[in-house]
Parts: sequence; C-alpha cells; structure tokens
Amino acid sequence: MADKTIMLVCAAGMSTSLMVSKMQNAAKDKGIDAEIFATAASDADEKINTENPDVLMLGPQVSYLLKDYQGKVDIPVEVINMQDYGMMRGEKVLDEALKLIDEAK
Repeated sequence: MADKTIMLVCAAGMSTSLMVSKMQNAAKDKGIDAEIFATAASDADEKINTENPDVLMLGPQVSYLLKDYQGKVDIPVEVINMQDYGMMRGEKVLDEALKLIDEAK
C-alpha cells in the first residue's frame, strides 16, 4: 500500500488519465510512494469508500462539485488549477495534492 493516495475526478474519467500518468512520473522522479488514480464523477462516491484517498482533486470541468464533496468527505478537496490541467503539468498538480495532504495532518 502506498504512503499517499491521490484521487482525481473528471467528467468521464478519461481526460485525467494523462494527468495521472504525468503525476506518477513526477512522484517516481521525486521518490514519493503514491497511488494516483482517476475516476469519473459518477463513480467517485464508490471509489472514495473503497480506495480511501488522502486527497480528492477535481478536474476543472467538474469544479461545480467542490462544495458538495467538501461537505461530505473529511479529506482535502480542491479543484486542479485550470492552467496546470490544460498544460498537463503533473508535477505541479502532484505538489499541490501533497501540500493539501500535509496541511490536513
């Protein structure tokens, strides 16, 4: 089991798959043991219960879910910066996720 589990949510679970790959590469380069995965918004509640993520990162296209998830989970929830998402800056998104996890401890 990884030290940290990062869950990304997008509309269909497809557009974040490249972001997951970029984040996994950044984590590997930094020597960070992290499980990073993406899921569709329709499957997010089930995945939260089964995977127990440390942080929930929402794709910009589902930013409208922010308040909903902040009200029902006790882990950090944040919308991925639109520019970082659009440019597929996996390292920056990973750094933000790790910062949120550390701040929650």
